[in-house]
This record gives sequence, structure tokens and C-alpha cells, in this order.
Amino acid sequence: MSSTKPQAKPVTSLCTHTLTSLHYRNADLVQDLMGKKTFTEVMLMQILNRTPRGVDLRITDAVLIVLMEHGLTPSAISTRLVYMSAPENLQGAVAAGLLAVGSSFVGTMENCSGLLDRIAAAADPEAEALTIAQHYKNQKSPIPGFGHHLHKPVDPRAYKLLDLARAEPELAGNKLRALEQLSAAVDEVAGRPITINATGAVAALLGEIGVPTAVMRGFAVISRAAGLVAHIVEEQNSPSGRFIWETVEGAVPFVGVAGRGI
Repeated sequence: MSSTKPQAKPVTSLCTHTLTSLHYRNADLVQDLMGKKTFTEVMLMQILNRTPRGVDLRITDAVLIVLMEHGLTPSAISTRLVYMSAPENLQGAVAAGLLAVGSSFVGTMENCSGLLDRIAAAADPEAEALTIAQHYKNQKSPIPGFGHHLHKPVDPRAYKLLDLARAEPELAGNKLRALEQLSAAVDEVAGRPITINATGAVAALLGEIGVPTAVMRGFAVISRAAGLVAHIVEEQNSPSGRFIWETVEGAVPFVGVAGRGI
């Protein structure tokens, strides 16, 4: 007869409240946080479970600004179209746009960070970087964190982020070095320079301040949510949803035979 060990009762350390107070972790919301801490400080305290350093705040703010907006991307278009269909549901429109934060757009820092983790942990980082680059070439797949169809020859956002990180002496530089090694390998395998893109740089920067790979896409969600609210404000004042709908309907031809039964 097998004995089943009872599961431990789940707990939380994020928030608690009484009739007269509310605490975020060990901080009193009213007495310790409101009017004394910024949103970014409290966000990092909650996510990383530690008091953020000045460098953590500078890096995070730069990352959040970079990820907030990139024009009429799939996420913004989704938000505008859903808002056009259901203007009473602002949160639904934002949620629709956030569903597009994934492994192809906006959220690719997570994919890139996994590669940087491999390189940083390897006995021979340069050889590991070459193995990765060759694998993606053999698969004829884009390497997460590299290349951009709108920014050529370089993605200016990425190199500004990397310059900001290199100017911070408190950062260990391990993920920055891993990205540089991967970039060199990507160029060597491709036979030409391939730009590091913004999410590639974001992967290195968030890694430098201790954000786990599996959490990084959450920062894209936080940032892009603000950008999508701005798209809704613009949609309220200068609607484009119906124009987008009609443009797509006119541009994508029907190739069946209308009126013929199955």
C-alpha cells in the first residue's frame, strides 16, 4: 500500500491586508510606498522579491520605454479592431493585443535569453555560440534577438540599450558577453553582419539585473499594455479600425466560386 505525502498548503508572500492596512510583501502600502516609491521600484520589488538598486531601475525603465511601442504592429492592430467591435470593453481590446506578445513579435527576448543562458553556462562559450548559429542556419530559421525587417543595417534601439548597460559598472557583464559572442557567431555563419535587435538587447539587459528567462516576457506585457492603451486613445479620437478592416477585405481576394454548393 503506497502512502501519499500530503501536499503543503499553498502560501503567498505578495500581499496581505487587514481592516485598516494593506501590505505589499513586507512594506505598508500607505506608509512605505505611496508617495515614496515609483511604480518601477514597486514592480521590481514584487517580481524579484528584493529591493531594487539604482542600476536595476535605470535598466528596467529603458527596457520598458523601448518595448512600449512600435506603431501599427499585430498587437496594436488587434487592439484597434477589437476596440472598434466592442468599444465598451477597453480591457478586452488591450488583452487582445497582449495575446500577440509571443515568440515572433515583442516577446522574443525570452527565446534569445535561453540561448544566452546556454552560452554563459558553456565550458567553451564561443563554440556554443557557433553551434547555435549553425543550427538556426541549418533550420533556415531566424535567430531570436537578431535581424529586423524594418531597421537596417542596425536596430538603433538595441545598440543604445547595450551602450547604456556597458556604462553601468555594477553589472557583471556575463549576459552582455554572451550576446556579443552570439552576435559574432551569427555574423560568421551568415557571412555578413546581422543586426542585434531590440529584444536581443533586452534579453541581455534583463539577464544582467537578474530577471529569470521565464519571466522576461512579462516585462513586454507590462510595457506593451501601456502602449496599447495609447492606441485606444488614438482610436477614440481618430478611428482607423474600420479602415484597416476594409483595406484587408479589399486586398485579400476571394478565390472560391461564389454561389456554388459544397
